[in-house]
Amino acid sequence: MWGGWAVNRVAVVGLLAATAVAGFLFAPVFGVAALVVPVLAVVVGGYLCVEVTARWARLAPVRPLLVGLVGLVAVVETVLFPTTLGGLPTGETLRMLWYGVTDSWLVTLQSTWPARPDPEQLLFVPLAVVLATVVGIELLPGARGGGARPLLALLPSLVLAGISQAYQAFDGMAAVLAAAAFGAPAAVLVWACTRGVGARRTDAWPVLLTVVATALGTVAVAGIDPLDRGAYSLKDGQLAPLNETRTTSPLQQIADRLSTPDTEVFRYRADQPVALWRLAVLDGFDGAGWSADVRPSRLGSEIDGPAGATTASARVVLGDLPGPWLPSQAIPLDVDGLAPLVDENTGVLLRGESAPAGEYQLTWAEPSVDAATLGAAPVDTRVHGGLGTLGVVPDEIDELARKSVAELRPTFQSALQLDRFLRNNYLLAEGDDLPTGHGWQQLRRFLVDTKRGTSEQWAAAYVVLARMNGIPARLAVGFRGGTPAGDGEHVVRNGDVLAWPEVAVRGVGWIPLDPTRSAESAGAAAPSKGLAAAVDQAREQLPPERDLRQPELPESERTAAAAEPSTSAGVNWLLVSALVVAALLIIWLAGVPLAVAVRARRRRNRTGAAGVLGAWSEVCDRLRGHGVAYRIGMTPRDLATVTTGVAGDRTGLAIRELGRVVDMVLWSGVDVADGHARQAWRHVAEIRRGMKTRPRPTRLRAAVDPRVLFPPRSRHNTRLPRTEAGSVG
Repeated sequence: MWGGWAVNRVAVVGLLAATAVAGFLFAPVFGVAALVVPVLAVVVGGYLCVEVTARWARLAPVRPLLVGLVGLVAVVETVLFPTTLGGLPTGETLRMLWYGVTDSWLVTLQSTWPARPDPEQLLFVPLAVVLATVVGIELLPGARGGGARPLLALLPSLVLAGISQAYQAFDGMAAVLAAAAFGAPAAVLVWACTRGVGARRTDAWPVLLTVVATALGTVAVAGIDPLDRGAYSLKDGQLAPLNETRTTSPLQQIADRLSTPDTEVFRYRADQPVALWRLAVLDGFDGAGWSADVRPSRLGSEIDGPAGATTASARVVLGDLPGPWLPSQAIPLDVDGLAPLVDENTGVLLRGESAPAGEYQLTWAEPSVDAATLGAAPVDTRVHGGLGTLGVVPDEIDELARKSVAELRPTFQSALQLDRFLRNNYLLAEGDDLPTGHGWQQLRRFLVDTKRGTSEQWAAAYVVLARMNGIPARLAVGFRGGTPAGDGEHVVRNGDVLAWPEVAVRGVGWIPLDPTRSAESAGAAAPSKGLAAAVDQAREQLPPERDLRQPELPESERTAAAAEPSTSAGVNWLLVSALVVAALLIIWLAGVPLAVAVRARRRRNRTGAAGVLGAWSEVCDRLRGHGVAYRIGMTPRDLATVTTGVAGDRTGLAIRELGRVVDMVLWSGVDVADGHARQAWRHVAEIRRGMKTRPRPTRLRAAVDPRVLFPPRSRHNTRLPRTEAGSVG
């Protein structure tokens, strides 16, 4: 017994299975493998607690405490076992449990996904499953009062499923499968709580239809977005905190590093030649200085690289490198040896909250593209930070900007022409007297007067001239590949510091350029393949300036440009129409059964004669849904005769018995008690059980038939029967 009730094991299993599925819906965040053991341990422990309290009824009052305690033990043994002493909780275990309640959910939002399945991030999921299990089990016994209560017991797991989708929503077929996986045990729960019981039960099919239609309708509506916006996520706008809020930009350190060129910064051993190592990327310029819009996240298990990209890795040993910046590549995929922060837009790595180790293994991706495709590629003006502000541009720079690209329209070819213009007309400063600064005052002196500068002025000048010509560009700071040190190792020193521009190319990403060509003369082996090699080949294939011609737009781009005014001005009405149809379908499939159930409950709550007449109206409406030809003015005997041919003698007899109760209430003159209403509704329950013998498709059509919500067509506005004693009008 369960607190005086027999345990409905099927309902308990359905509830716990739905709760487990809700926990597994965090799979896009952590991966399925990390969730299976802790989530299953919690729900299995919850079921065992139900069995224990059913066997020993004295434990029923403490069932919530017991389920919660067993759930916490399951979390400790599966997620926090390293913090225990031979499986026994310690102070660190309790601290981590509290951390899981207060901070774990937020730390996960600050990470790239899939997140690392560390206790600091994973912990909040099994703890939420524990809470949903405790609350759901305690709400489940109340389901014996009516068909709507199982949905109340399902509410905690439904909320958990909603939270998982707020973290990372499924889409497409994955969303359909997720809805089906959650809906199946939910339907089992509803069915188990509404099957074969007495007169106070409502039909389970309308409730089941409501659950299924709501789940599928939610998926359908979520998958249709006429404005083509991405799904909302709680992760949007969440940034990991930086340890050092005030740092010196690596761009400002170039001159200082060049003054001590022999100081070792770091060394590395890579599986292929490396041309550049980045520290920071700057895309904001106000005319006086450059700034970085750093958006750090905690680096998760691994970042997905672009399709068709090649991968490389290197073991990096840090030396004299102060500040938060760590040597990185444009598309880092994984870091082993420390838990850094990463800016996914720029590939920048930064030190995390804990001090990093002295070395780490970096794996990165590099886009694959051939020189011919790259040379004719259009630029990508939609990227963030590519076309920023320029401050107040000096007068002499406007004419110089137009001349620098030979008045070509923005393409990667014009970006290469700008690269050649700087290389042919300016000198790289070397020696002791090195210019510094990167604002308009220093850039004007470099471009117009001295025409001599370090990579600091070269890269900054390239970016501003590119932006003035509509080429999206940004400035990166880091180091060249360094010099070989034997045994496959390379050493990077202060003298290898370098600033370089990057150009956004459609379909490829950010392409680094080196107008100074200093990386090629640094002593490191030049990459023979990959992106750097493709850029070098495209640069060699660039026609002489006198032979440059405006490149033609690709056919696909011309078609898109021609269609853009008509498609971007409004909403896709085909998708809007589909959305409206889907909403109407949901209203029909879910709204009709819900409205019928609400009306039946209101009728059933009436007392005295009103309760008896409400029972008669309920029977008439239900029978009309099944196609029984009921008309206003029919006697109960007439209706019973018609129904017997549809649902059998047992149902017809129940209608006759209900008719006798109605006749007594209307014509006997005796006082009508609540017992008469209860007797009438018992006959209603008997009639509905008889209708359940009809074929399932017929019962499904009756459950969603909207005509039962309206009175039958007649000249008289009345729902009272004509009884055997006389006519009631």
